Amino acid sequence: MLSRLAYRTRQFWNTLPGSRRRVEIEMLLPHLPPSQIVLFRRMQLSEQTHAYQMFEQLKASGQTDPDLLAAALLHDVGKVLYPLSLLDRVVIVLGKRFFQRRARRWSEGTPSRLRRPFVVAAHHPDWGADLAEQAGASSRTVDLIRRHQAPASPNPGSRTERLLAVLQAADNEN
Repeated sequence: MLSRLAYRTRQFWNTLPGSRRRVEIEMLLPHLPPSQIVLFRRMQLSEQTHAYQMFEQLKASGQTDPDLLAAALLHDVGKVLYPLSLLDRVVIVLGKRFFQRRARRWSEGTPSRLRRPFVVAAHHPDWGADLAEQAGASSRTVDLIRRHQAPASPNPGSRTERLLAVLQAADNEN
């Protein structure tokens, strides 16, 4: 419970204007081609910061798989289609916490009005995977982005499953 509170506090802090930092293109070039850097740049600064923190954490822990590192940088890119405000993010967290069944129901349909934050939260992995694929991402990177919020396999057997578990752990910590 305390670690989840710390996680949400960090997330909230990263959405505030003073805490955001722009990631320099030179830091991305070895890991993303120009078409994918364009996608990365379309994300809100708070999402760029979050993605880059994940990326740095993965590299610091010895991860070198190019598909994993690209997925870390682009996993939330689907949110560019319907950017979320700070209030939207608070609504998602509180809605999922206190109205679990309703929040699942609200996540279906079109992203309009009060459903919008929930639809975006639920469907941005698919949207992001499609955008990344259009920008030339590898099939493994696309798969990792698409599944980054899916329930984790208790016994990841394939290389992709192991990478997905690592990506999800980094996302949960950042």
